[in-house]
Amino acid sequence: MGDCRGDRLRACCFITILVMLLVCCCTNGEDPYRFYTWNVTYGDIYPLGVKQQVILINGQFPGPQIETVTNENLIINVFNSLDQPFLISWNGVQQRRNSWQDGVYGTNCPIPPGRNFTYTLQVKDQIGSYFYFPSLALHKAAGGYGGFRILSRSVVPVPFPPPAADYTILAGDWYNKNHNDLKAILDSGHDLPFPDGLIINGRGANGYTFTVDQGKTYRFRISNVGITTSINFRIQGHKLLLVEVEGTHTLQNTYDSLDIHLGQSLSVLVTADQPARDYYIVASTRFTSQVLATTAILHYSNSAAAVSGPPPGGPTTQIDWSLEQARSIRLNLTASAARPNPQGSYHYGLVKTTRTIRLASSAAVINGKQRYDVNGVSFIPADTPLKLADYFKISGVFSLGSIPDAPTGGGAYLKTSVMAADYRGYVEIVFENPEDTVQSWHIDGYSFFVVGMDRGQWTPASRLGYNLRDAIARCTVQVYPKSWSAVYIALDNVGMWNVRSENWVRQYLGQQFYLRIFSTANSWRDEYPIPRNALVCGQALGRRKPNENL
Repeated sequence: MGDCRGDRLRACCFITILVMLLVCCCTNGEDPYRFYTWNVTYGDIYPLGVKQQVILINGQFPGPQIETVTNENLIINVFNSLDQPFLISWNGVQQRRNSWQDGVYGTNCPIPPGRNFTYTLQVKDQIGSYFYFPSLALHKAAGGYGGFRILSRSVVPVPFPPPAADYTILAGDWYNKNHNDLKAILDSGHDLPFPDGLIINGRGANGYTFTVDQGKTYRFRISNVGITTSINFRIQGHKLLLVEVEGTHTLQNTYDSLDIHLGQSLSVLVTADQPARDYYIVASTRFTSQVLATTAILHYSNSAAAVSGPPPGGPTTQIDWSLEQARSIRLNLTASAARPNPQGSYHYGLVKTTRTIRLASSAAVINGKQRYDVNGVSFIPADTPLKLADYFKISGVFSLGSIPDAPTGGGAYLKTSVMAADYRGYVEIVFENPEDTVQSWHIDGYSFFVVGMDRGQWTPASRLGYNLRDAIARCTVQVYPKSWSAVYIALDNVGMWNVRSENWVRQYLGQQFYLRIFSTANSWRDEYPIPRNALVCGQALGRRKPNENL
């Protein structure tokens, strides 16, 4: 949108919003709008007691909370005041028919330093707990993330009483090294060292406090925003009533603690039913040889004592404990989601699949450097965002079918991998993990049913154990060491969508690809047109967008 520095910032912001209101054709004008103006800068803070340059949004880390309601339109004007290109992506926010707003390099040109870009999102038919984050390079290791909650419309019932308050917890691993130094380690062909610690809402041990009134119930939305490790979450002396996972209301089971893998989000209800004092809120790493932990404080407003003694320990067993917990997270068939109809009204298990895709991922050394691959292909970014190349029909940027549907058993190689898929196909995807570490996978633009997961090698006979009735629907799924996870997904969202490891080291070093969902209709009913404010770069420079000068 041009140079918006200094005194021009406010005027540029006003003009940008006015233009977007006049030309926005990607949203339903009858639904309300919310406007955000974000300035992305560096700032020095002390997450683990060590001075560090982090990425701030409007001077905040974590960034501002987005709170919206189903079907509302969001106009988010992002000014890049960093010295590097920048993008923000929306983890789990589906952007129906609108991958132009996805905020990853495969769909968007980065926002150059000193310039801005206005995202136009509609949270169409969605509710739930999510987060946003910076998607380029290793920016995610420097912060720049924040909570994103989508509330139900007033006419749609929620399957639990309104909580006394709604809190967001953004927890994850943290490195004391600058994000540029971390990137340099990876670029040199090496893996990252073990994280230096964990943080909760940008702070270290006991650095953040949540205040509650005795006898009341509170909602906690928890996201794992780290880059390399799964976590376990628990609150000393209190039970966690799970009510929602990434936009799906769950069976309301009670847990002492919950594993939350990379990129995942969930909601629990916590009742302040203990004696009036302070309690530890704990996050600790899972599936790591060394266990890191950090704490926040649950403070009763009439507290008689501060926290004391050691924080409560987490689960001591690994795969079996976590696997059984994951299987216990089920769909609440009678609850409404974004619409009044029950979640169980879509009988996903009775729909015949049209295709099976098996994705095996592993570590590889290519040209003497550490890489990661999917089905033998280690992704390398092209010089032009794939969505732009597809739209302008620029040849040579990528080729469809550049990643196979199943593992080949051959050696790994570098490629800009794009998989073609038919609009309205109904696909079974099996994630296979031959390694000794837990993996976490995310598909942009979609929610899918996690129909099965188990140890060992997947075979067609594994389908006999699928849950075809009340499997949880979510956008991120874990795959345990030497195990598999299977999902069913209805390909009803046209676009170029990123399929990636949520381990950001693996994602950066090639463990991702793009899924091109294509409709021959070329209709706005299936996919919105290219935004008039879309940035162009690479081989798309100089190409004109329709009506861009109007």
